[in-house]
Amino acid sequence: MGEDSLQLFGGDWTEQKLDAVGRYLDAYAKALSRTAFNRIYIDAFAGTGYREQKASIADQQLTMFADDLAALASPESQRFLDGSAKIALRVDPPFHRFIFIEHDRSKVLELEKLKTEFPAHASAIDIRREEANSAIRSICNAWDQGNSRGVLFLDPFGMQVEWKTIEAVASTGCIDTWILFPFAANRLMTQSPERILRGWRARLDTLFGTPDWQSRFYKQRNDPKMFEGDIPVMEKDLTFHGLGTFYGERLRSVFPVVARNPRILRTTDNRPLFQLFFAAANKGKGGQIALKIAKHILDKI
Repeated sequence: MGEDSLQLFGGDWTEQKLDAVGRYLDAYAKALSRTAFNRIYIDAFAGTGYREQKASIADQQLTMFADDLAALASPESQRFLDGSAKIALRVDPPFHRFIFIEHDRSKVLELEKLKTEFPAHASAIDIRREEANSAIRSICNAWDQGNSRGVLFLDPFGMQVEWKTIEAVASTGCIDTWILFPFAANRLMTQSPERILRGWRARLDTLFGTPDWQSRFYKQRNDPKMFEGDIPVMEKDLTFHGLGTFYGERLRSVFPVVARNPRILRTTDNRPLFQLFFAAANKGKGGQIALKIAKHILDKI
């Protein structure tokens, strides 16, 4: 496996998210094994199928804007661990289909090697070199609601997941979703809303699916000026807890089932990176069973 095609992840937060998803996939497959449904696993931003960990610098250099994390890799002090794709392929009873979505060509070539590593699943592995949002929406639009059920893992490096994609997943009524929400959104919100760049504002609107984040995270205060009286100004009023709470509310606006105990994933020096959410599109008994399993898993993180 070539150095340039590997992905660099790091820290206990990586272990936590993958352990949570792996545990859920095991429980999900067993729960649906006595049904006639086709079980489909979808992995957006699938990477290489592996994760590469360097204990010394991964957490120190990781940032929410690091789409080029692989550039931090070097041959020293690295160990190769299973990523989400390989974890899903090891689930027993197995899923009937695996859809891995990755835009980067070198990572797609690595994903293709999974067909050799897991020959029993080779014909069930569907690797798509596409932009993740458009690929997921296409899958959702063609979803066979009568015969198929699925689990989706949305694991972006940053703020790539668009709200229209979230809406498309929820509309299927059939897909359980683990979503990694990036606290990088905080970085785009400058202390004063007037200083937010137009592109950043559009990015936040796309992430949340609404411009309401501005009224939520900016409050008016009076700024006393000599000889001028109080001048009203808008000022940032945001905590990581509040940011995650807002995103959870947005999820509940489209999904019938959302676990209310999402977990904050932190670096080894306790910096919050992501919040791990679970949402189920099934509003019936299946959704409640999924919620019970997911809540238990999230409580154990």
